Amino acid sequence: MRITGQTIKNLGYKGASWWKEAIYEFGDIEMTEAEARACLDRYAGGPPAVTLPLRSHENRAGWYANLRPTNDLERENLVKVGQHMDELMRLPTVLAGAIMPDACPASHQLGTIPVGGVVVTKEAIHPGMHSADICCSMAISVFDQDTDPTRLLDDGMKLSHFGPGGRARGLQFPVDGDILNRFEGNRFLKPLISMAIEHNATQGDGNHFFYVGRQASTGRVALVTHHGSRGPGAMLYKAGMKVAEEYRRKLSPETAPHNAWIPSETQDGQDYWEALQIIREWTKRSHFAIHDVVRPNPNAIWHRFWNEHNFVFRKSDGMFYHAKGATPAFKDFAYDASGFTLIPLNMAEPILITKGLDAINGLGFAPHGAGRNLSRTAFMGQNAHRTVEDMIAEEAPGIDVRYFCGVPDVSELPSAYKNADETRRQIKEFGLAEVVDTIEPIGNIMAGDNTANAPWRIKRDAKRAARA
Repeated sequence: MRITGQTIKNLGYKGASWWKEAIYEFGDIEMTEAEARACLDRYAGGPPAVTLPLRSHENRAGWYANLRPTNDLERENLVKVGQHMDELMRLPTVLAGAIMPDACPASHQLGTIPVGGVVVTKEAIHPGMHSADICCSMAISVFDQDTDPTRLLDDGMKLSHFGPGGRARGLQFPVDGDILNRFEGNRFLKPLISMAIEHNATQGDGNHFFYVGRQASTGRVALVTHHGSRGPGAMLYKAGMKVAEEYRRKLSPETAPHNAWIPSETQDGQDYWEALQIIREWTKRSHFAIHDVVRPNPNAIWHRFWNEHNFVFRKSDGMFYHAKGATPAFKDFAYDASGFTLIPLNMAEPILITKGLDAINGLGFAPHGAGRNLSRTAFMGQNAHRTVEDMIAEEAPGIDVRYFCGVPDVSELPSAYKNADETRRQIKEFGLAEVVDTIEPIGNIMAGDNTANAPWRIKRDAKRAARA
């Protein structure tokens, strides 16, 4: 082969100014692929001719605040969120941003997209803006009139799966062959096939849940699950961040590593975008695998739909809309969009069924929940004087609250979140979505504190007791 621009591209090298020099030096020489790569590698490590700087604070992009604080704690939260958004708007790829009523910081690293944040970029996919829990999402199945909610909760405790890791061998749920074939055909996902099988129909921990309630409009019992793409998504994110970092060093060294991006039109960008769509479909089927195994009979499901709220969307304008904990509220946001979306608030409150209003000020998004004003650690410190039993009795009266590991997680109680009524009011105030129905709570399963009896913690506590 001879070295030409097309040859360099076919061999997978990124576009750069050194191409011209390499072609000038080696273009007339016939060589093998290995010889060509050896020659090109002499140039590939060179610095790019042009890099993209951060915008100045005065010239940064603008963002919308769909959040009205009602107390000092919320005002402090808004200031912190604003600092992150102001820094994000300096990125050379960013066009606009917005925050939802549930916005709260996701990290101490300045310029990290907040939970409840939306950032629009041009020709750039930022893995850090969807984070490790890619496609965190909601799914609902509304059952027939005779469904017993207590039985659903009982079966959920037996047949769902919370906590770290996947299902043990012999207890794994099969993954459809077409999805595995798509994993096989994507370079980002091919190494994750075993994990995709192990983690199928699992829910993880944190704020993910198995919620049973009653649809207000029909009285039918419904199951709502909340979880993301688990291990496969986390590993895809890790791989995406690694590729994005390679581009960041060449294209924009001023950009912080957590905001690195993959240019969407490169082969890397196209492969990563495809991987996101595959992991989305895997997550959707993971939800409904749980729903199907607990349904009372094969014909019990009356209606079902789902939506993601932690993902990257591409609108008809060609731009990328990165939603970190924000529910799509624009028409046809996906091929399987039902026209309805789900917004949970907390375990003791109804789950909202909404229709999007495609508000300009929301960039076409709505909140994904009630959000937090305090970190988990800070909340638990403030409530250290209260017993878990008292907190559950006070905050979730009449709700069948269960914890998969048997130990309650105080940081997931209703008071850990923003006021649900106020969040719902602000959805209406800012015209983000229309509430068309609700699922009234009956019972809820969460992971619980699965680290409470972890071997490392037992060993640590034993040492502390010995010293005492």
